Amino acid sequence: MQYVYPVVSRRAGGVSVGINLNPNNACNWRCVYCQVPDLVRGNAPELDLPQLADELDRMLESIVHGDFMTSSVPEQVRRLNDIALSGNGEPTSSRQFAEVIELIAAAMQKFDLIGAIKLVLITNGSQMYKPAVQQAVTSMHELGGEVWFKFDRAPVNGFSEVNQINISREQIERHLLLATQACTTWIQTCMFAFDGELPTRGEISDWLDVLQSVRLQGGQIAGVLLYGVARPSMQPEASRIKAAPADWMSALAEQIQAAGFEVKLSL
Repeated sequence: MQYVYPVVSRRAGGVSVGINLNPNNACNWRCVYCQVPDLVRGNAPELDLPQLADELDRMLESIVHGDFMTSSVPEQVRRLNDIALSGNGEPTSSRQFAEVIELIAAAMQKFDLIGAIKLVLITNGSQMYKPAVQQAVTSMHELGGEVWFKFDRAPVNGFSEVNQINISREQIERHLLLATQACTTWIQTCMFAFDGELPTRGEISDWLDVLQSVRLQGGQIAGVLLYGVARPSMQPEASRIKAAPADWMSALAEQIQAAGFEVKLSL
């Protein structure tokens, strides 16, 4: 299949049906921990929507009515958890994003999955300023959807070393606020050591300050999905990245909870 793929998600604790709108391995960000090989800068290509719909239909048929779970999934995680827009780049960079949400909604209705599973958008939030994206994300909310908004570090002097982008704190806050207004939104944060150094207290404080600022502006953040690197990066910085110690990650989770945010920690 070109667009649809199943995974056993360690964070979800079940089967996630992934939808990849970036089979060209193009993204407008280049996160140093990204596991996509041959990643290039760019946007999603023109999608073959009938093919995507057919692939999704066949995958859900196999999972819901077929033998996929018994033949391909360990017994302890044989449950369908979600449909996730993720893949090899930023999904909202697709000009057909709104049409894809409509297509997924039809499939969820066909297999009686509305209210039974999540529809998750994993996004860097960079396109949230676009009215069409906002409208599509609002439609997700009506399906019981969630936005997982990538926010790894507060930018320094308008640049994020982790995500390799020029972006201001004000832009991140604006995009995150828009996301929370459209749909249930979780912060998705990857923490790790870079060149042997863990994020400093100041970096953590700046990161938390952004969340607090959005909350003060009325943004309802559901919580933080805090995770570490579990598989090797496919980017040039791979050798510079090391997993953070488990006790450091647990202490950070406690700090985030003390700031008033629910935390789900995955090591």
